Amino acid sequence: MRRRWKLAGGPPVLALALVLTGCGAAEDSPPVVVSSLGPVTATATPAPAKPFPTAATAPLSPLSSAAAAPSVDPLADQALIDHTEWTDDIDGRRLRIYPTQAGRTDIFPAAGERAWQEVLALAPDADTPGMYDQFRCHWVWARAVAPDKTSWNIEPWRPAVGYDATVAAMCNPGGPER
Repeated sequence: MRRRWKLAGGPPVLALALVLTGCGAAEDSPPVVVSSLGPVTATATPAPAKPFPTAATAPLSPLSSAAAAPSVDPLADQALIDHTEWTDDIDGRRLRIYPTQAGRTDIFPAAGERAWQEVLALAPDADTPGMYDQFRCHWVWARAVAPDKTSWNIEPWRPAVGYDATVAAMCNPGGPER
């Protein structure tokens, strides 16, 4: 006997609900129930758009929780940054940081600082408070939001506004990246 699946809102709604459920939907989100005993009815209300998280409103890292962080860095023997490249763009000078696969996935708590030290070894003139905050924002948030982004771009001309304000500006204080 062939089963028919009835979906309120159509297949995209179920797909979205399953994606949201699998990607850490809020605990108060309605559950999606899949039953082998009969048809499935799923209703979903799109969640309101949330702003880019700030350090005050978000966990230590979207890639891990303190409880799940390893006690020893399993990638300690691997480079986290492949290379860097200074470019001159319409807005001014930009440092493009190209992470390795290990740099995209390492969740060891101290790995971010190790990665920053690798950046400074490759581009010593990047050592400014604003550039560090931009890098840290990319390390913590951009890896989760855009894990396959080719490079993380940080700019010395952006204002040094502190980490929280840098995160609030989606890693680009002083205006969007062009």
